[in-house]
Amino acid sequence: MKNLKSIKTIKLLALFFVSSLALVSCSSDDDGDHDDHDHEEELITTVTYTLSDGTNVVTLTFQDLDGEGGEDGTTTVSGPLAASTTYTGTLQLLNETESPADNITSEVEEEGDEHEFFFSSTINDITITKDDMDVDGNPIGIESTLTTGAAGTGSLTIILKHEPTKPNDGTAAAAGGSTDVEVTFPITVQ
Repeated sequence: MKNLKSIKTIKLLALFFVSSLALVSCSSDDDGDHDDHDHEEELITTVTYTLSDGTNVVTLTFQDLDGEGGEDGTTTVSGPLAASTTYTGTLQLLNETESPADNITSEVEEEGDEHEFFFSSTINDITITKDDMDVDGNPIGIESTLTTGAAGTGSLTIILKHEPTKPNDGTAAAAGGSTDVEVTFPITVQ
């Protein structure tokens, strides 16, 4: 009888041990530490940069509906920029392979501390400042101010970086991170 009681105790202890292992192995990994997560890159098919001086609107649009690797994307610019003028700029990113189109801009805004837009122009007399900030007070660039100077012809490049070094010197090269999108528009200032 004593052996039967010992066997029941051993079985009970073994069952308790196995149950506790199962509980430990099923615990949640959601401990708030997301440093090791992989960035699932969203498909960005359309980039629209809308510039308004309060009276006139100039829209720069890049569209590549089949994504990277297929047909080349197209750029359209609705008209020239006026010389010596200040524009309010707003960027919009869409994934138009979804129906309705998925607004990627809101995700970039929500994850502002992990994203930053960079602007560069081959026209020397253009300055662009980023007007919106992430939770740490660093620029994002969804909202901007573009100021033109003298007339000229050239290009404007917009780059969205994921996980750039912040703060940085304002250039995409120095910021590091990975490039989510890079588009170049032909522009004219007259």
